[in-house]
Amino acid sequence: MIVQNMMQKNTVTIHAEETIGTALKLMLEKDVRYLPVVDDSRNLLGLVTDREVKDASPSIFHQNEHPEDFQKPVSKIMKDAVFTAHPLDIAEELSTIFYEHNISCIPVLEDNKLVGLVTEREMLHAFIQLTGTHQPGSHLEVAVPNEAGQLAKVASVLKDFHLNISSVLVYPSHDEKEKIVVFRVGTMNPLPVIEHLIDHGYEVKWPPVPGENNGK
Repeated sequence: MIVQNMMQKNTVTIHAEETIGTALKLMLEKDVRYLPVVDDSRNLLGLVTDREVKDASPSIFHQNEHPEDFQKPVSKIMKDAVFTAHPLDIAEELSTIFYEHNISCIPVLEDNKLVGLVTEREMLHAFIQLTGTHQPGSHLEVAVPNEAGQLAKVASVLKDFHLNISSVLVYPSHDEKEKIVVFRVGTMNPLPVIEHLIDHGYEVKWPPVPGENNGK
C-alpha cells in the first residue's frame, strides 16, 4: 500500500498570517486536529495541531479577559513539519516513523507542494486493510521453521481447501528457530483447516483447539 492510496487528499489548510481564532474555528467546523500552514502556492511552511491552538488560547474561564490571544497569527505557534512523505512512499515504512518518533501527523509533498496528509487515523485504517480484518473470515497463526520457503509450503496445505487468503503476515517467535505465519482466511469455521494443518505436522498457535496438543 502506497501513501497516495491512503492519505487525506482534500486537506484543510491555513495561511501563516491567519489568526489562532480562525484556526480554532476551522478545526471545529471541519472536525480536524491538524492544519498544514501553506503559502499561496501550497508550499508547506509549518504545521498547527489542536495542541498548539489549545496551548495558545486563553482558558475558557478567561476568554473575555484576553480576546487578543485569538488575534495572533498562527505563524507564532506553528511548528516545523520535521517529517514529510511522498505519495509513492510505502505505508509500512511510514508507520515506523509514526512509532519511533511518537508523532501523529505527516504532510505529503510532491514537487515540494502539499498534496495530502496522513494521520494516525489513516495509518490505523491501512493496518486494518493490510491485515484483512475488515472482511469476514478467520485468523490463523501457524508456527513454521525459520527457513526460506516455509510460507509456500504451509500455503500449499491451505490450498487443499480452496480458501481465499485475504492477508498474510509474518512475525518473530520467542523461539529463534521458528517464525509465526498469520493468515486471514475466508471461512468462519477454521476447525477443519486447523486439523488439516496439524495432520501435516504444523503447530497452530491460534486459535486453540480443545483436546489437541498442536502436534507436540
